[in-house]
Amino acid sequence: MPQQELLIAVVRALEDAGVPYMLTGSLVSSLYGEPRATHDFDIVVALGADRLRALSESLSALDGYADAEGMRRALRDGTMFNYIDHGTGLKVDFWMLRGDPYEEACFARRRTEILFGASVRVASPEDIILSKLRWARRSGGSEKQFVDALRVFEVQRAALDLAYVERWAGALGIEADWARLQREARPLPGGRPR
Repeated sequence: MPQQELLIAVVRALEDAGVPYMLTGSLVSSLYGEPRATHDFDIVVALGADRLRALSESLSALDGYADAEGMRRALRDGTMFNYIDHGTGLKVDFWMLRGDPYEEACFARRRTEILFGASVRVASPEDIILSKLRWARRSGGSEKQFVDALRVFEVQRAALDLAYVERWAGALGIEADWARLQREARPLPGGRPR
C-alpha cells in the first residue's frame, strides 16, 4: 500500500486498539516546515499492558509484520518496536512513552492535524523543533535533523510559543543549538527582524 494509506491504516489500528499516540519525526517536520522524503514513520505510543494484545491484533490485521515478543520487550524496557509493511517494505517505529518529563509534556501538547485526508494526532511545531535539535545533538551533530528544525522554525515562527521552547532548550541542554538555529534562520518576508 502507498505511504499515505499505510499511515492512515496504522493510525486506525492504534485508535481501534484504544492506544493514545502521537506522530512525530520527519513526516511531521515536513508538515510544519519544508517537505522532504522519508521512508518510515515515527509514532510515540502510550501503551499499557492492558492494550498490548489489542494493538498486536489490530496490527496483525494489516498486511505487515510486528513481532509480538518485540512489542512486549519494548513495553517492558521502555524502548521501541517496528511494524513493517509487506507490500512496500515501509517501516513504522513505535516508541514507548516513558516517564521523561519532556516527553510527557510533549505528548500532552499533541494536536490534531489533517494529514492525507485523515485526522491524525501529531507533535506540536515547538516540540518538533526541540526533538529534532535533541536528535541532532544525540547523533553527533546531524545536519539533516538540524535543518529540519530550522525549516519548521522559519515557517512557523510567528505562531510559536518561544517561552516554551526556551525553557525546554535549557532543560534539555540544547541551548547552543537553539541559539544557532535562531542565528541561521532566514529573515521573515519583507526583511522584518527575527
